[in-house]
Amino acid sequence: MKLLASLLMAAALAAPAIPAFAQGSAPAQPAKPDLAKGEASYAAVCAACHAADGNSTIAVNPMLAQQHPEYLVKQLKEFKSGKRADPVMQGMAAMLSDDDMRNVAAWLASQKAKEGFAKDKDLVSLGERIYRGGIQDRHIAACAGCHSPNGAGIPAQYPRLSGQHGDYTVKQLTDFRDGKRGNNNQMRDVAAKLNDREIKAVADYIAGLR
Repeated sequence: MKLLASLLMAAALAAPAIPAFAQGSAPAQPAKPDLAKGEASYAAVCAACHAADGNSTIAVNPMLAQQHPEYLVKQLKEFKSGKRADPVMQGMAAMLSDDDMRNVAAWLASQKAKEGFAKDKDLVSLGERIYRGGIQDRHIAACAGCHSPNGAGIPAQYPRLSGQHGDYTVKQLTDFRDGKRGNNNQMRDVAAKLNDREIKAVADYIAGLR
């Protein structure tokens, strides 16, 4: 009986330590995105340049509707920190908290992207060849390998490209190539091997992807 009583007492003393350890080891989970707050923040900060539904009508401002939320959050954080250099976007992102960014990104991901169109018939076939097959003799990888054949991208890894404004894509690829955009080494290395004509061709092809 004395042995049984001792064992029970030991178990009782040890019991509080078990849930305390488990509770301390559980990581805090971020709040679920609030789409209503995301829409409100977007309307206040972003809509003037990217349109009310994320389908920008200004060719140098990117289409954001239906973009992967993880990618959008990453870009907003890097604008805010200065890792992705852009004085206008740095000022806009500075007004957003991490929760604001998640809310805005989730709301944009829920918006339907409008279809775009290629414009240059003489270049679009070159753009298709590069996008789908790369340029093997210059060790340029196919864009489709990361961004998928239809430009849908891969959530949490590679952004959606289909329908993106050609002018915007040209600027981003040129900035990667020229070292003005330094927040993605993989894209910098790919763009470094492309000339102006190839960049324009790929951008035009991407604009018509769907």
